[in-house]
Amino acid sequence: MENPQHVLAEQDDLSDYQIVVYVRTALQSAFTDDISEYSGLISVLHHNERLNHDEAALLLTCLKALSGAARSIDSIQHGDLLNTILNMSLWNYGPDVMDALIELITSLAVSSGKLIDACLGMLVSNFSPPYKFLEALKMPYGIAKKEHVLVRVHSALDWIAGLVPLAPSRLCPIIKARMPKVFQQSLRVPALLMFVENVLTLESSAIGELVGRTTLISAVVDLLLDFDVDIDWMDILEENPSKGIFELELEDEQIPDDEDDGGEFKESCGQKRLWKNQVSEKLEKLDSLMVLTFQHLKSCNDSGRLVEVFECFLHSFQSTILDAYKSKFAQFVIFYACSLDPESCGTRFAELLVDIYVNRNFPFLTRMSAVAYLASFLARGRFVQTASVMNCLKRLIKWCSDYCVSHAGDFDPLVHRVFYSGCQAILYVLCFRMKSIMEIPHLNSQLSRLPLRLILKSHLEPLKVCLPSIVEEFMNQAEAVNLLDESGTPVFSDMLESELSKTFGGAERLDSFFPFDPCLLRKCDSYIRPNFVYWSMVRKTYEDEDEGSSDEDVEVIYPDVNGDEFQDEGDLDEFNDSLNKMSITPRDSFFKKNMEMPSRLRPSMSPESR
Repeated sequence: MENPQHVLAEQDDLSDYQIVVYVRTALQSAFTDDISEYSGLISVLHHNERLNHDEAALLLTCLKALSGAARSIDSIQHGDLLNTILNMSLWNYGPDVMDALIELITSLAVSSGKLIDACLGMLVSNFSPPYKFLEALKMPYGIAKKEHVLVRVHSALDWIAGLVPLAPSRLCPIIKARMPKVFQQSLRVPALLMFVENVLTLESSAIGELVGRTTLISAVVDLLLDFDVDIDWMDILEENPSKGIFELELEDEQIPDDEDDGGEFKESCGQKRLWKNQVSEKLEKLDSLMVLTFQHLKSCNDSGRLVEVFECFLHSFQSTILDAYKSKFAQFVIFYACSLDPESCGTRFAELLVDIYVNRNFPFLTRMSAVAYLASFLARGRFVQTASVMNCLKRLIKWCSDYCVSHAGDFDPLVHRVFYSGCQAILYVLCFRMKSIMEIPHLNSQLSRLPLRLILKSHLEPLKVCLPSIVEEFMNQAEAVNLLDESGTPVFSDMLESELSKTFGGAERLDSFFPFDPCLLRKCDSYIRPNFVYWSMVRKTYEDEDEGSSDEDVEVIYPDVNGDEFQDEGDLDEFNDSLNKMSITPRDSFFKKNMEMPSRLRPSMSPESR
């Protein structure tokens, strides 16, 4: 028989039966010396550009005929044919041809265990469109094409998973292998987002449990972290630094030179810095990926699945983000999830961090990172109830006081680094939350009875190691409410020492890591800001009631133990150009050092994992 395309040109009334016979003959010819018919069949499948009605009909019939003969297709003898089929893109065809191609792929997957991975890989490859379709996605016909393709892809995955028990376990490795990579500079944002969107759709589908929700979510979080750590802090500055969301909360409004291990400040935040196109695109990709993940969490919350999915995110956080070096943004996925359900997710997250910190079985770097996350979460989470903050503080203070009693050795910052990280966490949280605690009588009483003074006056001298600006702000607030000394006189001024806190621990220095400092990604900000505490919003114990906030600031009121809602946020954009005024030293500070509370001390860096 001649090549089907030639036959079709000469005989318009060629029947479907004749084409089916031709296809079966072509498959058999692959085992003979004459493979012209076999090659002709492959050429039909290769033809995908601007198909007319007759060409589309021929292709449709050939695909259906191949589906019927799927068990006759040999993975070796018909290798060229299989490669052609598996490289066909659903995006190139109309609905009828798409249906026939999906039928063929599912038939191949079911007919031979050797082809399961290849068939699953073909379906996953359609998670993103070919490059030429990216612009079309902005148009109505492109959106319709996307819906036609993806509904068929997920239906096929569901169908194969139901018929081939091995398929779900094989799908996750395929997805992870095909996940977009940071170094793929040619990868466009729409293609990246569509791929991840399909992974999250799969997670929430009926086969999500079979495929492995934790593994799918971990793949997404790993991708976020890859983009995160690939971006340098110096690249985050925008050409126009006047936009508030890019105003870093740094001491003296400066940014550090990452290459300088001492963290010296060398460039003013006010300097204009042009983004390189490559860096700008990385930021856009990460920002958009974060928002896509936020939207998935919101949909999970709306459908009642958040607590279940949160456990998967929490597992991924603990296994990757917690010990990640220089993680700047990926952790906000957990922060946002906690804001959606503070009682369940927020409490679970805080308790996990405390559990890790007090557990000696964890590496010391992991414990230091956990308590830094805890401090930043309790300080920055507007949704965290004051009672929950107090519960965490009680556990931290108890552990630190027990440590003081059981370790009678000499003062040594390196030996006791876990202890000092806990002390700094306690002080940092109290800088943000002391007044809210003092305003609730029974919590005020609990805080007053805790052995905080014992820790700070101990032979381990934590005030010499904790960052001086945090120590001073804590002392200012503690003095205002007589928290540490009934006489009201300062008792710790002789214990402050800045040099130790600057040099302590090298890469693990205590002044370098507050992971929930303000998120500097544009799109993410709109999700984080309503539930985030900026330093300018904090009420301090030494301020008069009418000094709590300026006209440009929005004062924060935390939810109390009775679950009262916090105040109306008003128009949060009113302080978009003054995101954070950092000076929190009262006019009559007894230290007279004109120090500032470093809400962002330096760009956040977790201890480097080992």
